[in-house]
Amino acid sequence: MKLDLFKKQWIDIVFEGRNKSYGAYELRTTNNKTTYKALIIGSVLFALAVAAPLIISLIPESSDDANTDIKITAVKLPPKEKPKENLPPPPPPPPKVDQVKFVKPVVAKAEDVTEEPPKVVEIKDKKIGAETIKGDPDAELTVEPVGTGVAAVVEEDNTVYNTAGIEVKPEFPGGMDKFYSYVGKNYQTPDEEGLNGKVYVSFVVEKDGSLTDIKVLRDIGYGTGKEAIRVLNKCPRWSPGEQNGKKVRCTYSLPINIKSAE
Repeated sequence: MKLDLFKKQWIDIVFEGRNKSYGAYELRTTNNKTTYKALIIGSVLFALAVAAPLIISLIPESSDDANTDIKITAVKLPPKEKPKENLPPPPPPPPKVDQVKFVKPVVAKAEDVTEEPPKVVEIKDKKIGAETIKGDPDAELTVEPVGTGVAAVVEEDNTVYNTAGIEVKPEFPGGMDKFYSYVGKNYQTPDEEGLNGKVYVSFVVEKDGSLTDIKVLRDIGYGTGKEAIRVLNKCPRWSPGEQNGKKVRCTYSLPINIKSAE
């Protein structure tokens, strides 16, 4: 018997006696329809791809000249207003208080006097000026500057500067050798055997050279720090530090060597 592969006959023979509800049987029975459908869709897509350039060439191009016919109308602008030159300044507002013209007294003959100076009664509670002006009680009260203007208030600089970044550092009179000589003569070392070390202190050299805010950063005990503060409180005035040509407050730190007598 001759079998036609494109018919369902051979599928039934193959699946005879088997479970036809299995997916393989369903796929084989619908294989012909799927093949024909894919062939038709593929042919249509291929035809469209081949004919696409021809279809595009038949589409008319849009014209860019449709909106080019625009009427341009010239608009005449008004002439620019010329800046006003050499115009007199506006008159000042009337003062709050009446102003009386002051006529400087001049020694002259009676017949030559054209304008008499105002009387004391006339200038009471009034300002004196170069001309007579009627005051406005509702005018804003202003204060006229004296001389060339109000002098700027210079605020005193009380900043405490660090010796590392200052132009002129504070200095003990005669230098640091003189300072340590002063400390050696005035410092009373505690009566402790084998006492040896350094006391680190800091203080502020004021603008007048006096020492303030004296602090002990580290000592070796036995009252060494307290004694260092006492000596520095009686220290002569230093030369103050300077910044931008002006005396300023400056912080200073230094060690003091302590060694008991052998």
